[in-house]
Amino acid sequence: MIPQSSPEPSAEKASLHPRNRHQGRYDFAALVKTSPELAPFVAPLTHEGGESSIDFANPAAVKALNQALLKHFYHIQRWDIPAGYLAPPIPGRADYVHYLADLLAETNGGVVPTGKRVRVLDVGVGANCIYPIIGHREYGWRFVGSDVDPVAVRVAKQIVAGNPGLSGAIDIRLQPTSLDIFSGIVKSSELFDLTMCNPPFHASAAEAEAANRRKTQNLGTGKAAPNFGGQSNELWYEGGEATFTWRMAEESALQRHNGLWFSTLISKKETLPGLYKTLQKRGAVDVRTIGMSQGQKVSRLVAWTFLDAEQREQWRQKRWPAAS
Repeated sequence: MIPQSSPEPSAEKASLHPRNRHQGRYDFAALVKTSPELAPFVAPLTHEGGESSIDFANPAAVKALNQALLKHFYHIQRWDIPAGYLAPPIPGRADYVHYLADLLAETNGGVVPTGKRVRVLDVGVGANCIYPIIGHREYGWRFVGSDVDPVAVRVAKQIVAGNPGLSGAIDIRLQPTSLDIFSGIVKSSELFDLTMCNPPFHASAAEAEAANRRKTQNLGTGKAAPNFGGQSNELWYEGGEATFTWRMAEESALQRHNGLWFSTLISKKETLPGLYKTLQKRGAVDVRTIGMSQGQKVSRLVAWTFLDAEQREQWRQKRWPAAS
């Protein structure tokens, strides 16, 4: 098994997926018009030609921006998260969804399958519920979101219940065991066309705090908001992302008949060789490493499947022969 990869984007080629709605700088005038609650946080930046922005180091401002983006682009009227929980950069989250859609399109004649027959598992959905919101609004997919944090599960359920169209399309489940990833969530008869995950990247609370300080110091203006805040389970895991993704790869092999494509974001290049080795050992037949970029931030996702081309075609015929 040789991992297939797209070149990691450079700073000179810093662009979002072509279908991503968040190209270019934020249009704060339009966002304020949609969500007036954002207005108090927007101020002109005289050193950048008078363009407006917010203070990305202010968690209230970041949350207000996310609320405005979700309302403006995805028609989410009610979205809130508790203090200290992860407020993710929505453009980057949308990129992950769109690149996964491309993987499904490969098995569907180049057309992204849409509608409720496509099911996605978001491991670690968080209180913000961002991936299911974007995936359902963009493609009509159904989601299961899992999390080990009871507060995150409760808040995500409130977001789903508070927005017409999300109820019935997004199921939020509590992961009862912190070490498990798919076990305890995926039922024996359940099938998922995709699984996705933004894993805890750091190996300790101290490492997570140091990274957050660096991020705050390096903030640009008019660009995507950082992953501001975050509970311990959102930011760090004993052994870091290498241990977490190793466990995910091991469990995915046990669920090989329940999923078409498994995937995760990877923050550190150093994690990749170990993950590739585990996937090869467990019999993954196709592994993709897809580079993504947003402003100066470069990231990557790794996706893998245990199904060969013929089995993927059989999956398509069974799951979404006429998905629309």
